[in-house]
Amino acid sequence: MQFIQVKNLTQSFETITNYFSPKVIAEVNDQYVKIAKIKGEDIPWHNHENEDELFYIIEGSLLMEIENEAPFTMHQNDVFVVKKGVNHRVSAVEECKIMLIETKTTLHTGKVQAAVTKSIEEQL
Repeated sequence: MQFIQVKNLTQSFETITNYFSPKVIAEVNDQYVKIAKIKGEDIPWHNHENEDELFYIIEGSLLMEIENEAPFTMHQNDVFVVKKGVNHRVSAVEECKIMLIETKTTLHTGKVQAAVTKSIEEQL
C-alpha cells in the first residue's frame, strides 16, 4: 500500500506562531525538511559539527552571517548551504519564511543553548 501526503507551505506556515521555531514538515531519507519564520536577532552564533544545513528563502529577506566573512542578505528563492563546522547566525528585520533541509541529528543551535533553542522533539 502506498501512502501519499501533500503539504501546502502556506497552510504549514500558518501553524507557526513563534519566530526561530523550526517545524518538521517532511522526511527525505535521513533528512528533515523544516520550515521556520525568522524575525529579529535571537539566534546565537553556532555551528553544526557534523552536518551541513541548507537554507531556502520562501518569502522575505534573511541576513546570513558567517564567521570571518562579510554578512550577506538572502532573498526569495535564494539557496545557501552552511557547511558543517562553520559558525553562523541569521536574522531578519521583517518576517522571513525559510525552509531548512538538515540531517535528522542536527541540533537547532548546535551545542549552544539559548532561549530560542528547540529540541528535535519540539520541532516534530
